[in-house]
Amino acid sequence: MSLLPQVQQFLDVLNHQITPFLQAQGFTVNAINAREALAGLTFQHVTRKQEVAQVLDDTVASLDGGYAVPLRIYHPNPQQALPVLVYFHGGGGVVGSVSIYDQICRRIADATQYIVVAPEYRLAPENPYPAAQDDALTVIQNIEALLAAKDILFTPRFAIGGDSAGGALCTNLLRSDHEVRGDIIAQVLVYPSVDFTMTLPSVTTYGEGYLLTAERMHWYFAQYLHGHEDHREASSLYNPLPDDMPPTLVISAIYDPLYDEGRAYVDKVIAAGFEAEHLEIDGVVHAFLNMEDLCPEQCAQTYAAMGEFLAKQV
Repeated sequence: MSLLPQVQQFLDVLNHQITPFLQAQGFTVNAINAREALAGLTFQHVTRKQEVAQVLDDTVASLDGGYAVPLRIYHPNPQQALPVLVYFHGGGGVVGSVSIYDQICRRIADATQYIVVAPEYRLAPENPYPAAQDDALTVIQNIEALLAAKDILFTPRFAIGGDSAGGALCTNLLRSDHEVRGDIIAQVLVYPSVDFTMTLPSVTTYGEGYLLTAERMHWYFAQYLHGHEDHREASSLYNPLPDDMPPTLVISAIYDPLYDEGRAYVDKVIAAGFEAEHLEIDGVVHAFLNMEDLCPEQCAQTYAAMGEFLAKQV
């Protein structure tokens, strides 16, 4: 199968009209316009409104008094104790927010019947690596106490999930020296970023003309990993898996420069004797969840797969 016609049409306009126009104007990418671009893409193409029974905002503070992480809690059935999915948004560690991902998180909560916790982790270049990773750990270590203090009904079963850069946060949490891994029952990764070296073939195959470009990936990583020169060491793909590796679902877009690393991560997990599933979504590109109006069936398939996988873990 080739790209969906509506996705191809979107890319044609982007590649042959918008991008050349911006280049002619002397456009320079920075955190401002990169953040505006993801927000604009999402708000323009994720237009169906999803209702969730309970939505609460709060903050989780680290035990050592470090940065307090804002977060949003989505409870699809407040009268029932449900398991919890901590979901980290994508954006290369530089862009994205809970507000931008609000409708996506609502869809995840509805499809999985998990309480979804969405952290507003710190972004680069203002806060380069490992600030976001530290925030992810803060949330995982303290979310149970927060939910209990808020009198939110939940079962002490915690999964982690994320797309793109959010996948990097998840998989690196499992490498953490801190005592968090045994409390994580599953991870769900959507086109995850698990290889900061950019050496796998799909970076070249799909690195130009498919929305996320190799050039933009270089820019993201330069912001996010600024001052951390060992990109391989920061990549979960090239580091040992934990002994208590949880069941893992990876969902990949086929026309994505990150496609090969998602597949390689699944192969690594299976080769180590752990459970992993890989769902490949044809016809779409990276960040397709942020383009739902162009690929509604593929997005519905993704949310349903998340729900089916997580239902097996409780």
